[in-house]
Amino acid sequence: MKHDRIWNFYAGPAAVPLEALEKIHQSWFNYNGEGMAVMEMSHRSKPYDEIHNNTAGLVKKLLGLGDNYHVLFLQGGASLQFAMVPLNFLGNDKEADYIHTGTWSAKAIKEAKLFGNVNVAFDGNDTQFLRLPRQNEVKLTEGAEYVHITSNNTIRGTQFFAFPETNGVPLVADMSSDILSRCFDPEPFGLIYAGAQKNLGPSGVTLVILRNDFYERCIEKNLTTMLHYKTHVEKNSLHNTPNSFGIYFMECVLQWIDDMGGLKAMEARNREKADLLYGFINNNDGFYCCHIEKDSRSWMNVCFHLPTEALDQEFVRQGAENGFIGLKGYRSAGGCRVSMYNATPPEAIRDLVDFMQDFMDKNG
Repeated sequence: MKHDRIWNFYAGPAAVPLEALEKIHQSWFNYNGEGMAVMEMSHRSKPYDEIHNNTAGLVKKLLGLGDNYHVLFLQGGASLQFAMVPLNFLGNDKEADYIHTGTWSAKAIKEAKLFGNVNVAFDGNDTQFLRLPRQNEVKLTEGAEYVHITSNNTIRGTQFFAFPETNGVPLVADMSSDILSRCFDPEPFGLIYAGAQKNLGPSGVTLVILRNDFYERCIEKNLTTMLHYKTHVEKNSLHNTPNSFGIYFMECVLQWIDDMGGLKAMEARNREKADLLYGFINNNDGFYCCHIEKDSRSWMNVCFHLPTEALDQEFVRQGAENGFIGLKGYRSAGGCRVSMYNATPPEAIRDLVDFMQDFMDKNG
């Protein structure tokens, strides 16, 4: 590992590509001969304008988006989008469908109920959140404005690999933890949002992608300026001072993805890691146990338990001592978790599996 770095398996903020960090380090004091750092630049300046627009262009390139999509760089994380989406698209006489698959979808549902009628089209409590819904289990509402999903669940360790069919109703997705991790068709999505701190860069930037026909259905009246998508579309996310450094960081990460071969390369990389780690767990399920059904298992967040809580804790402790940080499961779920977003190389998982084998040999 370069620069005496450890393997970082935190769920977010999470590991970022070393190549992006090195690029930023090289330009830290003097970006592109401008004599100052990016974070010192005016967000109205030409050098920053190029960064801003190039970052949006890379998002479109990587996802294969046409001119009918708007790319926004907002703040407040995915948590603000839980409210901003229904604020812009619902009202007392409108309804949206929400697919409840874990903690973050529960938070989105809670916020949406403040602004309109919410139908929980699938409730993961019925399956203890151990799998995602089958298509016939999703009970959609005729005339719904949109269908909301959380594409990957960091706490439970589930991920959609086939998105629900909605009969033409726009999908709205919180993709905070698996954005740009694999190939998918963006056309059914009216809106995608993602906090940057897992697969896109540092915390503090929220990527929002709006399909134009869906955007045009935004409520026009009585919306506060900063929470109206129209404000940010019309001003190219520059109505107020953006997180300019975070957006530059995102540009470096997106360029790394593009240089690596785009989403096809990321999908192959992430599939390799998932096959390696889940394969090891499956072969040793008397000691390492993943309760998530196999067709719902996340490539981004692998959640598992050891035979006892004491062994869970010892595994996390010894992992940290051996250069594997962030292995503790989310506080409400317990156990252990390996978050392995795009930036995590297969080498990290091979090293981790070696450690897991050694730990099992000594404690099994």
